[in-house]
Amino acid sequence: MAVKLYNYLTRKKELFRPLKKGRVGLYACGPTVYNFTHIGNLRAYIFDDVLRRTLEFEGYVVRHVSNLTDVDDKTIRDSKKAGKSLKTFTEFYSQAFFADIKKLDIRPAWKYPRATGHIKEMVSLIRTLLKKRLAYRTADGVYFDISKFRGYGKLSGVKKRQLKAVSADQYEKTEASDFALWKFKKRGEPSWPSPFGRGRPGWHIECSAMSMKYLGTTFDIHAGGVDLLFPHHENEIAQSEGATGKQFVRYFVEGEHLMVEGKKMSKSLGNIYTLKDLEKRGHEPMDFRYFVLGAHYRKPLNFTWKALAAARQGRLGLENSLDRIRRGPSAGRRSGRLKDENEALKVIAACEKQFREAIEDDLNTPQALAILNELLHYANILIERELLTKRTAAIIRAAALEFDRVLGLNLKRHRGLKVPPRVMKLVEKREDLRKAKKWREADRIRNQIRKLGYVVEDTPTGPHLHPTSS
Repeated sequence: MAVKLYNYLTRKKELFRPLKKGRVGLYACGPTVYNFTHIGNLRAYIFDDVLRRTLEFEGYVVRHVSNLTDVDDKTIRDSKKAGKSLKTFTEFYSQAFFADIKKLDIRPAWKYPRATGHIKEMVSLIRTLLKKRLAYRTADGVYFDISKFRGYGKLSGVKKRQLKAVSADQYEKTEASDFALWKFKKRGEPSWPSPFGRGRPGWHIECSAMSMKYLGTTFDIHAGGVDLLFPHHENEIAQSEGATGKQFVRYFVEGEHLMVEGKKMSKSLGNIYTLKDLEKRGHEPMDFRYFVLGAHYRKPLNFTWKALAAARQGRLGLENSLDRIRRGPSAGRRSGRLKDENEALKVIAACEKQFREAIEDDLNTPQALAILNELLHYANILIERELLTKRTAAIIRAAALEFDRVLGLNLKRHRGLKVPPRVMKLVEKREDLRKAKKWREADRIRNQIRKLGYVVEDTPTGPHLHPTSS
């Protein structure tokens, strides 16, 4: 258990040490359920999943909580536009979110608390802040007074004097930089009773109340995106530590942005894509996961259709290699079998060591993915040389599936495709034509294969077949 994580509180990589031996409390900011989840959000949720998988791979028991923001300005605005109740509107997009993360093999959190189900906890937290005079009332709400919290800015580096008088909240407050804890009722908006007046919670108070309810006043890791460092996570720290007098979170681990064709995603540019958009273009969800794993979570990532196509080829290459390992080992050359097998075992052990070192070093998934590819490439070489024994094949496959416990490409589900002999003969004939650079004849064979119900895609480890319906 020697995982190093980059902690934004200290701005350096640190050896992870949990509060309780063998156990981790992990809170990850979930979706605001007012629309379909776009691929930028999905990159963040894949990062959360890899973080959790890595901790579990290291032997920790992880208590993972991820919230659903089902009441805020956006959910209220868009539910009105749709002519639906807030509950009906947000439930639809909540279910769409769960469907997307299932396709990406993102492990379900232990709890998915909804903001509307934790109003009581939020009210209690605000009462404490008022009692400690860290908050104040105005004609339209209750606000946190950041001038009263000495440590404000310790996460983001923002100084109080540098704060601009800009706010998305159309409410009164003493200082423009102060933030809303509770917004008093407006006509046509959902509201709840409270000792300080009927209304609804501010966005920041929701995460503090829900995370501390399930993980305690101090917990191990808060994950999210760098865009949430300020003001969201900064405000969470202020209100939580202001109320409890204890450290809120020990490690803030944040993922970088996803760009699209070098630009920020926006409605005006028409470059906001969802998982369904990718599927309509013939891609599988795991193509996107492979693409995301190819970059370190703390590095900006640029999405292009060309890059996604390359990721698809890489993923299919993994599956193709596993297929070859499953069906291709020979009995081994009798004269050199023991020597060759011992050499293979050393290579496998080295890959296992390198893989663990990569993921322990701040979740280095590009390096981990490269090591998996190297291991399977080595297996292909053994197959070509007729040196892959059944025992070695089984060990390599087991190692690859063990790596996939962290990567989450769901390689275990891929059992190999039963292809009719007639189709396999055509595939072999097409490969011979390709090697002879007879491209026109090879394309004709490809069309024949398609008519028989199969699509052939060329990967670094050979042709990959899948049914036309997949």
